[in-house]
Amino acid sequence: MSLQCVTQRLTAVHQSSTSIKKLSRGIFAVAVSLSIALTPACAHQGDNMTNSPSALLRAYGKLADQTPINQVTLTNSNGVSVDVINYGGIITRIETPDSNGNMGNIVLGMDNLEDYTNATTYFGAIIGRFGNRIANGKFSLNGTDYQLATNDGANHLHGGVQGFDKKVWTMAPFSTENSAGVTLKLISPDGDQGYPGTLTTQVTYTLTNKNTLNMQFVAKTDKPTIINMTQHSYFNLAGKGDILDHQMQINSNAITPVDSGLIPTGELMQVAGTPFDFRNSKAIGKDINIDDEQLKLGKGYDHNFVLKNKPNHDLIEAANVYEPSSGRTLTVYTEEPAVQFYSGNFLDGSSKQASGLVHKLRSGFCLEPQHFPDAPNQPRFPSTTLLPGEVYSTRIVYEFGTK
Repeated sequence: MSLQCVTQRLTAVHQSSTSIKKLSRGIFAVAVSLSIALTPACAHQGDNMTNSPSALLRAYGKLADQTPINQVTLTNSNGVSVDVINYGGIITRIETPDSNGNMGNIVLGMDNLEDYTNATTYFGAIIGRFGNRIANGKFSLNGTDYQLATNDGANHLHGGVQGFDKKVWTMAPFSTENSAGVTLKLISPDGDQGYPGTLTTQVTYTLTNKNTLNMQFVAKTDKPTIINMTQHSYFNLAGKGDILDHQMQINSNAITPVDSGLIPTGELMQVAGTPFDFRNSKAIGKDINIDDEQLKLGKGYDHNFVLKNKPNHDLIEAANVYEPSSGRTLTVYTEEPAVQFYSGNFLDGSSKQASGLVHKLRSGFCLEPQHFPDAPNQPRFPSTTLLPGEVYSTRIVYEFGTK
């Protein structure tokens, strides 16, 4: 499906849509509603579908304090399905066909709720309030210093000890003629993990008949705060083995190099002539063991790839991946100015899933659209500040296919 049709479909599926007014320093406000219609070419894609999309809610388990956790299974007219639980908004399974039509799960995950509560891998989770790292868990905003919870050595990672990945969200499934989805909501109180302001958040997953999973993130605050949400699914398009033979292209000319704590140095490093050059598709494993300082620091790829010179709400292709043995493809679109490519360097084989896939070194990869890591402490990076009266809004899209 064309990017134009992706954009039109996403806007029509679960939004009355919006006109976007740019505010200062990379944050945007949602303005006046208007309707957007699909062009005829896009509107008739999928007319041969026979089964209606569905969103089935069922019990998943209970937390230690007996809080019930539910699961929604989204299924489109092609049989592609996605499981989501309201603990962490975690995507526990994505099942897509290979080039022979055989269905298989393409994401890493756990087999029960207890394992998810104990996990530190962020498998499939909503990440917030702030994705990636903040140096020493500290930042200043409007003259006030804030200390966040630290959970990655001295640094703050992915929202802290009890980030959005460890929260219980409310969950409401829905379905339409062309899609099935679920809306998750969470109120993060003032002071949660050290962040200022009560943050009201909403994340909507929409699986369409065009085999796209649209993720819409929206948030408001009652005090000046910072925000940088993303989705943390680990992919293995073969559903087995490692991901080193996956062919990846990333539409980026530069990365933000890191120090020994994986905190950006504040510079931009051009990828040309380095192992980080994915402008043309290549195997993930092709250069991963090259003697390179940045690869040594990350124990592989764990870096922020720059996608845009200036933040905006244009939906662009961040990366695409092809797995030769299955023929499966994944394309990631985003409105974000960057994407973190992580090659599963800290997976240690201590867990596995029912399919038999062991979560060992480089058995999965992540593509996490985002603002830049440590942005609150890096004046040259796009701002992650959100003010009262503004609306944080961003999209990520996974497109599944074969070739």
